[in-house]
Amino acid sequence: MSDPTVVDVHVHIFEQPDDPMRDGYEIWEYGEPPALDVGTRRGTVDDLVDAMATQPCDHSVILGMFSPAMEMAEHGDALPERMQQYNDWILDVASQSPRLTPLVAADPNVAGGSTGARALDRAADRGARGIKIHPVVQGFSPDDPRMTDIYNLCETRGLTVLSHSGQTKDGVQLADPFAFAAVMDRHPRLHLLLAHLGGAAWHQVAEFAAAYPTVSFDLCEIIAWTGSSGAPTADQLGLLIRDIGADRVLFGTDFPWYELDRTIDQLMGLPHLSDEERRSILGENAIRRMGLSI
Repeated sequence: MSDPTVVDVHVHIFEQPDDPMRDGYEIWEYGEPPALDVGTRRGTVDDLVDAMATQPCDHSVILGMFSPAMEMAEHGDALPERMQQYNDWILDVASQSPRLTPLVAADPNVAGGSTGARALDRAADRGARGIKIHPVVQGFSPDDPRMTDIYNLCETRGLTVLSHSGQTKDGVQLADPFAFAAVMDRHPRLHLLLAHLGGAAWHQVAEFAAAYPTVSFDLCEIIAWTGSSGAPTADQLGLLIRDIGADRVLFGTDFPWYELDRTIDQLMGLPHLSDEERRSILGENAIRRMGLSI
């Protein structure tokens, strides 16, 4: 049997090795890990190129991760221009290799409504296969009406909405799975891809997946934290994937915080999955569900 195609659907890159997002992003919701194997790369383009050359990866989906709070001090009222500049950089990087697919950043607080939809339409013409959002970091509800035009465009053009999912530290839960229920009710043809299999809200995933059968999930981060107090055990994670359907789960690493080869090992060690299911998770599901050309 030939080696499986490996597609990493959850990769972050940074313009500079000292980007504050690289070391300033707090992961708190899973509790203390029993043993956590974290990546040490800085997340530059050169780091990604090296990782893809030395580890078994056929294709990477690079995500536009835009934090207005971190950008505010330097750019202030010019945030819309800065986000456009950042997205142009993501698109430029992806254009340098057929092994890269970009998802650009979207944020209703910066460029919502028709303005955001027009910007995404132009980005899709340049190769973007969707958007990346992080409701917790960006401070908005997934069903914010300023996202409606953007979601409509994603439905029309078959683009993916990849969103962080997990618990909000304080206040309203902005990114647990059921925070996206209203979005899916209004946009039933939308390809929503929830990262981290719900994070520490993973107990909601089976019910949410049953209610919204077009939604996909990636397994990055949560698979590294199995056994922690807020995460499933490896046994529970394997059973969850079987319960919602392995054909709906996509492989991702959350690079550079986690390495690809180690995440593959963790997937291979999950119980309750067949070799065929692992193979589909590693790449085939992403190609089919995200419409990737590989």
